[in-house]
Amino acid sequence: MIQTNVDLQPYNTFGISCKAKRFATFSNAEELSEVLSQRNGDNLLVLGGGSNILLTQDFQGLVIKNEVVGFDIIESNEETALIESGAGEVWHDFVMRCIEEGLGGIENLSLIPGSVGASPMQNIGAYGVEIKDTFDSLKAYHIESGEVHTFNHTQCEFGYRESVFKRALKGQYIILSVRFRLSKKHTINSSYGAIEAELKAVGIENPTIKDISNAVIAIRASKLPDPREIGNAGSFFKNPVVEQEVVDAIGQRYDQFPQYPAPNNKIKLAAGWLIEQAGWKGKNFGTYGVHKNQALVLVNYGGSKGSQIYDLSEQIIQDVRTKFGITLEREVNMI
Repeated sequence: MIQTNVDLQPYNTFGISCKAKRFATFSNAEELSEVLSQRNGDNLLVLGGGSNILLTQDFQGLVIKNEVVGFDIIESNEETALIESGAGEVWHDFVMRCIEEGLGGIENLSLIPGSVGASPMQNIGAYGVEIKDTFDSLKAYHIESGEVHTFNHTQCEFGYRESVFKRALKGQYIILSVRFRLSKKHTINSSYGAIEAELKAVGIENPTIKDISNAVIAIRASKLPDPREIGNAGSFFKNPVVEQEVVDAIGQRYDQFPQYPAPNNKIKLAAGWLIEQAGWKGKNFGTYGVHKNQALVLVNYGGSKGSQIYDLSEQIIQDVRTKFGITLEREVNMI
C-alpha cells in the first residue's frame, strides 16, 4: 500500500523532518515488484536504516523502505558457517545474533547504525575490520528488469567505504539479502584504536569475540551520540587517503598525528583530527553542530534543517582544505 505525503523524520537517524510525496514498504521481492509497478515514473529513494543519508529537502517521488528480514545458517562445518540475513535487519542486532551463535569476524563492527543491506553497499568498517573480510555474496533486485541477481565478492568491487553499488551500478539494484562466511575458530583483532586499552581497563587478557564486541560498544558509546537521543549519521566524512608527501608536510607542523598505512603506499589520515585542528570540534549552532566528543560527527539537536547541516559540512570541507590542502569527502549521502 502506497501512502502519500509521509514525514520521513522517523526513518532517518538524523531526525530530519522532510516529506515524501509517496511512501511504501516491502518485505520480499514480490512485494517490491508490486510497489515498483506503481512507480509511475517517480524518482525512487530506497531506505534501510536511514543511517547514512542527509535529507536536505522534501522528496518529490516514491520512497520505499526495505523490511526484508531473516537469519539463516545456510551451511556449517567445523571451522566456518555461511549465514544469510535479510537486508532489512538491523545491523547491530545481526552482529549480536552471530556472536550468540559463536560466529566470529564481525564483532569489531558492533553498534554501527544501519541495516544489513547497507553493509556491503558501503563496505562498512571499523577498528581494523571491513565487511569485505567476511562477505560471501548477496542477492539484489534489478529495478529495470525485475530480476533477482546474485553478486559474489569480486563483482561487488569493494573499496574504502565503496562498492559497485555506489559507482557503476548506483541506483540500479535493491539489495534483498546478504551472505557472510563467519568463523568458529576465532581470530581476535584487538590492535586497532582503543580496543586493547579498553580490555585492559576491565582486566581482560584473553578476550573472546563477545569481549571485543563489548569493548567496541563501550568505545563507540563514549565517543558517538545515540541517534535516538541526538540526531546524527555517525561518521559524516571519510578518512582521507593521501600521498606520503602530504603526510610529510603535516609532519613539519605537528610532532604527532594519527596515521595508518593504506594500499599502494598511501597513508590514511583521521578526518576527525583534521577537523578538530581546523577548530570545528564541539561547535554549536543552536539546533545543530559538531559533536563535542567526535569531530567526525555532525549532529541535529532538534529542529534543524538538512540544508543547514549540509552548509556546515561545506564550511568544514573548505577550512580543512585551506589548512591542510586536503579535500574531505562526505561519507553520508545527500538527498
